[in-house]
Amino acid sequence: MAVRTATPVTGWLLRGSDGRLTAYAPAEGGVVRWTETRPGGPEWTGPELLAVPGLEACLSIAQSPQGYVYLVGVRQRETETGEVDTDIVYATQFQPGRPPTNWRSIGSPHGPDRQRSAQLGVPTAAVDSTGLQVFVRNSGGGVCGRRQDARGIWGPWTDMKGSHVLDGLTAAATPSGRIELLAPASEFVLRWRQEQPGGPVRRVRNIPAKPGACSATAGVTGEDRITHFWRDAVDGELHTLAAEVAAEAGGDADAEPATASVGGTGSGPVAVLHTVLDGHECTVLAQRAASGLPAVAVCPSGDETLAAQWSETGEECAGAPALAVDGNGRVTVAVLGLDGRLRVARQRAGARGLTLGKWQRA
Repeated sequence: MAVRTATPVTGWLLRGSDGRLTAYAPAEGGVVRWTETRPGGPEWTGPELLAVPGLEACLSIAQSPQGYVYLVGVRQRETETGEVDTDIVYATQFQPGRPPTNWRSIGSPHGPDRQRSAQLGVPTAAVDSTGLQVFVRNSGGGVCGRRQDARGIWGPWTDMKGSHVLDGLTAAATPSGRIELLAPASEFVLRWRQEQPGGPVRRVRNIPAKPGACSATAGVTGEDRITHFWRDAVDGELHTLAAEVAAEAGGDADAEPATASVGGTGSGPVAVLHTVLDGHECTVLAQRAASGLPAVAVCPSGDETLAAQWSETGEECAGAPALAVDGNGRVTVAVLGLDGRLRVARQRAGARGLTLGKWQRA
């Protein structure tokens, strides 16, 4: 089973409704997953192949407040006439370790146009207060989206505009169910947001930047706050943008927010986790450092620009790390090794701050 270690996402480690963690990764012929045998581990089952013939090496993962996990990807299949059909597919896992639903197609924003559909980017997904939403870079360099209503019925594809968009859209939803979307472009980062949970996802002001493709992350860093991160296309340095909800204190969604360097260089997107350490709300970040090793930083939530002290750990990894809090309340870092095997390190109980224990192979 060939695990594709260079997946350009970070949210691939999730805690289910029963407290067990599950890790996902694209693989040849589908998706593989590892599942804890009990909350807090340390034993895991897997890797188990969830077969999806034709699935491309890109996978977006979103989770609902109920713990349902949505797996979203691009599928390509050859027709009897030798042409290739491209569509976006998704499956839902309702309980950890259980089989997901059948993979269902939501088509392509370009309909039956095979040539244009073949140029779709990597989709991203998030769950708002109503249901699942999927966003994708279209063949013209803009963004299209499609949303599910409370009954599970999909609406039509919507042209969300934008131009010169690179691969690596990223979306996240606050605990209240309000989505924000960021898209790296050649000279900007483009942004969309819901002002209210369940409302329309609308464009807000672009931010001048030179982001690298497949380097962006959107993560929850407060009760109703999403913070965006991306890498500079030239030097790989991590930058951040804190986008506050516009309704707070009469804020203006079109006002240009400040951006700042988070320090440290690396590759791919950074994993983001909002948690409590030593009684204080914190944001934990994890990245693949320039050395190839996982690196972790901690900063106060709401001031992610202070995360300048990165600590490298473990063995060389491939692709982006992932973060979660396990069933025992410990911050957990997961990576895929160069051999495609899952490796996990957990917060040491009783230690101040964030001190990781030994890395373990699943």
